[in-house]
Parts: sequence; structure tokens; C-alpha cells
Amino acid sequence: MTEYAAAPVVAPTLARQSLFRRLLRNPVAVAALAFLAVVAVVAVVGRWIAPVDPTLSSLQLVVADPSAAHPLGGDSAGRDVLSRLLSATQISIAGALLALVVALLVGVVGGLIAGYYGGLLDTVSSWLTAIVMALPAIVVLLAARAALGPSIWVSMAIFGVLLSPAFFRLVHVSVRAVRDELYVDAARVAGLSDARIIGRHILGVVRAPIIIQSAVLLGIAIAVQSGLEFLGLGDQAVPTWGGMLNDGFAQIYRAPVLMLWPSLAIGLTSMALVLVANAARDELERSAPRPRARRRPAAVSDTRADRPATIVHPDDSRALVTDPDVLLRVRDLVVAYDREGGGSTQVVKGVDLDVRSGEVHGLIGESGSGKTQTAFAILGLLSSGGHIEAGSIEFAGDRLDEAGEGSYARVRGRRIAYVPQEPMSNLDPSFTIGSQLVEPLRVVLGLSRGEARSRALALLERVGIPDPAHAFAAYPHEISGGMAQRVLIAGAVSCDPELVIADEPTTALDVTVQAEVLDLLRDLQRERGMAVLIVTHNFGVVADLCDRVSVMQSGRIVESGPVDAIFDHPEHEYTCSLLGAILEDGDARKPLESHKEITR
Repeated sequence: MTEYAAAPVVAPTLARQSLFRRLLRNPVAVAALAFLAVVAVVAVVGRWIAPVDPTLSSLQLVVADPSAAHPLGGDSAGRDVLSRLLSATQISIAGALLALVVALLVGVVGGLIAGYYGGLLDTVSSWLTAIVMALPAIVVLLAARAALGPSIWVSMAIFGVLLSPAFFRLVHVSVRAVRDELYVDAARVAGLSDARIIGRHILGVVRAPIIIQSAVLLGIAIAVQSGLEFLGLGDQAVPTWGGMLNDGFAQIYRAPVLMLWPSLAIGLTSMALVLVANAARDELERSAPRPRARRRPAAVSDTRADRPATIVHPDDSRALVTDPDVLLRVRDLVVAYDREGGGSTQVVKGVDLDVRSGEVHGLIGESGSGKTQTAFAILGLLSSGGHIEAGSIEFAGDRLDEAGEGSYARVRGRRIAYVPQEPMSNLDPSFTIGSQLVEPLRVVLGLSRGEARSRALALLERVGIPDPAHAFAAYPHEISGGMAQRVLIAGAVSCDPELVIADEPTTALDVTVQAEVLDLLRDLQRERGMAVLIVTHNFGVVADLCDRVSVMQSGRIVESGPVDAIFDHPEHEYTCSLLGAILEDGDARKPLESHKEITR
């Protein structure tokens, strides 16, 4: 039975349609877009369709009334008003677009980089943005005109810099909100570079507000440019809407109609941009997927064949050091997080851990024991403020902790893969399932688009998805949690890693899907001979899947050894308490009292 039926229906048709197609269903947006299309066409071809040269003067046309040859009459200098209006549209729109492009380049790029990396770069960028925002725009533009001359292009480029904080603040806040999202970590683990993550996954989140903000700021740029020209601060030889407005105001008593045409151009264009921005915002809010409700976790219980009953404790390091089959070796690992006001708090306190090639190793403990932080340290994915304070992490003989982010980037996605706890949070809602599987295959393995697609479809089929083509084209909100976890497992094994770290891979799933996912992990591990480190609080998962287990308490490993040895002869009191909490061998709970007995 397909799992598609379990997924909630969240506006799938709207999610697949482009923003432009959705705007076409809005009458107000259609009217505004139609007007802007006309303005765009005029801006491109206006100079060439003008009846006469817009700079040509004639005494007969000085403040002349409209006629067949000159439909809008003449201005105070005897120039054809229609020709100047067509030519001015090109100059005015081009100047406003220049300001917008400069603002986008400075603000968006700066906001993406500062928001993503944070730290000193974030502080300096925010400080510079505050200074730019504090500058009085009109004073800066007047000073620029005095120093550089009355050039519309120079003025608009400077005004673009003054507009850039609007983009910077918008993007910066949005990026800070998503840079620690699980799907961003998943992209890092998949082997994607920072530039690709920023350009694809981070920018994808903020592109909608950028589009809306761009429409609004373009209208502001048109208005400010027209205001400067109206005040006579521009180049009078270049036809602009503001210059025509200035000329019409000077002749307001002789020919007030001269003010009508540039006023309509400025006002209607600005209104149309605002209407499109508002319609786009409404459509994006209406079609945004609603968050899916999380399933309640359920325990899995099973048994496993007998294994050798030799227990290795953390203080017995001989087996940890001399085993030649060790793939991942962690020694004396200390992970700490900075505290406000100085100092740090240790969350992992001197952990020793070995994972052998082809082995399934369970890292078990209650919530807050430090097991997930240990896994994140191995992956190089500690949250902001977290750092490795002491110890070492070796993978296949190479130190990961000493070489910095570069060493992690060379192994993540290629040799070490990750299966996260929250399947829906680790898939980017802006992209289809297929695109998120294909991207790492192309980046890490260098496959062509066709080869990557074929391999992704084969992987989806292998992990038990009944309709791979449907899942490949679906968005994350269109599939169930169990299917999303299968997709993430497919992505984890897609590049044939030597080690897979699975962090609570079944916690968010119901009991039936849990068993299926565990069977899948076990089968894939046997097929590919890869090592698996499973982080869990569930002894049922350990019993069902693992060869060895390490028990964590309060940031330390208190007992380690083969699974059956730990189950049959636990020696540490914490391990005994965890096993004692399993209800299978304990006394049954008393039946619940009826409501009548309680109220009696």
C-alpha cells in the first residue's frame, strides 16, 4: 500500500505553479502587469518609435496645443511632448533599474554572506549598514551632484547604495532564521559547498521577499529620481519624467496639461509596482505549505542472534587502540558551548568511541546525555557557539578536528553520510525530492544530469518507494514522514559512503514505519558493507540493528561492548537502570480506574 495517502494535502497545485501563473488569476495584478508590460516595451523601443527627435526645437511648437502631427503638443522649448515622453520613459526606467541593481548586489550579497557566516563579518556588515541608513539621502545626492556633476547614472548608482540596507536587513534576518535549519545541515553533509548552499538553498528561501521588496524599491527609485529632476538637479539635456514635470510646472499657468503626462507616467508606474508587490505577497502567503503535524514516537522491540559476551569498558583502552579495523576513532572528545558573559559549558566530557568497518554501532542514552552533540562533532556540524575543546577525531587515519572545515568538507557526503532525526525538516521545501537527490550526485560524483536522475530513481526504488517517478517530482510536503525518511536514507547512501551516522532515524515515525525503516537500514548496510553509527535512546533499535553499543550518561560513555553482552550482563548501574526501564520483563501496569470509581 502506498504511503502517499498518509501525507496531508497542502495546496499541491499552487506549490507547483510559478508565482507569475498565480498572479495571472488576480485581476488587479493582471491589470498592473499589463501596464508595466507596456511601460517596459516603451522603455525598450521608445526612442526609436518617437515621431521626431525629442531634442529638436521649433518656435512653432512652443507651448503648442495638441495636433495631428503632435498629439500631445509642444513644451516650453518647442519640443514634441510625445517624443520626449517616449524617450524619457527609457531614461527614467533605466536609471531606476540601475539603482535597483546596485541595491541588490550590495544588499542581497552582503546579507547572504553576513547572515550565513555570522561572527565578525556579521558585526562589521551590520555596523556599516547602520551608518549608510543614518546618512541623509538628499544631502548625499546633492553633494554627489556638486562633486561629480548632474549625471542621472551617477546619482542613481549612489542612491542604489543608499537603498541597499533595505535588502541587507531583509535578507540578513531571513538568512539568520534559516542558516541553522536541518536541511541546510543536510546539504553540508551531502558535500555541497558553502557557495552552492547559499546560492540554492538559502537564496531560495529569501527570493520571494526580495522580489516583493524590489517592486517597492523600484517605485521609490522612480519617485526619487523624478524628484531630483523636478528640482532641476539633473542633466537638463537628457529627457526624463522629472525634467518634463519641472518644465510643466514652470508653464502651469500657460499650459497646465504639460504636467499631466509625466505625472501620469510616474504615478501609474509607481502604483502598478506596489499593486504587483502586494499581489505577489498575498499569493505567496496563500500558497505557503502548512507545517505537517509530527507523529508521536513509538518504541520498537525485537531480538537478535547471540554474540560474543565480552564487555569493553571505557577505561580499558587496549581494544580501542589496537584494533586495525577501526574506521572512526574518537579520543577524549570534549565539546563545549560558549556562555553569555564568558566561559563555556561542556556537553561532551572526554568521550572515547570506536566504530569498525562494516559494523553497526549504537550510541544510546537519555535525552541530554550528549550523544547527538558527539555525532555533530564528528560531522563538524556543531551549532553556533559550539566547539571542540579537547580530544581528537580520526576517520580512516585522517584527523578531522585539526584541519578545520576543509577536512570535513572533503569527507562529508563522499565518505561520511548522515541520516537525520526529523525527515521533513531536513528536506528543503522549495525544491522537489528529485532535485535534492540529483544535486549531490552531480556535485560529489560528477555525474551528468541524466545519469544522476537515473541513479536517483533507482535509489528511490531500492529504498522501497512504490512510485519512484511520482516521488521524484513531488515536493516534501506532498509525501509522508515515512517516505521522507526513506528519501533521506537514499540520499545518504547515494554516494557510497564508508560510514553513515543515523541520528534517531525512527523517532518521528509510527511503529509500523519504524520497523520498515530499520529493515531498510539493515539491508543497505549488509549490501554495501558500510559502517553505521546509530544515535538513539531506544534499546529496541539497538537490539534489532546493532553489533556493538556504547552507553552515554551526562556527556560520558559509561559502558561499551557487544550488544548481547550488554543486554545479558550490564555492569554499570546506569545501563542497568536503562534496561530496567524496559517494560517487557517488568510488572504489568494496573488497570485504569473507571471515571465512576475516581469520582466516587
